Amino acid sequence: MAVTKQQTADILKKFQRSDLDTGSPEVQVALLTARINEMSSHFTTHKKDKHGVRGLVRCVNRRRKLLDYLKDDNKSKYESLIKELDIRK
Repeated sequence: MAVTKQQTADILKKFQRSDLDTGSPEVQVALLTARINEMSSHFTTHKKDKHGVRGLVRCVNRRRKLLDYLKDDNKSKYESLIKELDIRK
């Protein structure tokens, strides 16, 4: 099951910097985290879906790059985002 439009809208409201902000690193990381969580639950039931794992790895790598950028750019936002999304690191 994919992330619904309502879930996306809720994530945007929670993490945006302004009303029209959809591309800030915080928003992108939050959306990717929601997508990764959905995909992870899919792979617990569909263990032989090897082609889908490639998409999951791609999302995880993209999130890692955005988190690295955010860590270099603004350490306090990085730490608060990790705590709020419950991402280990």
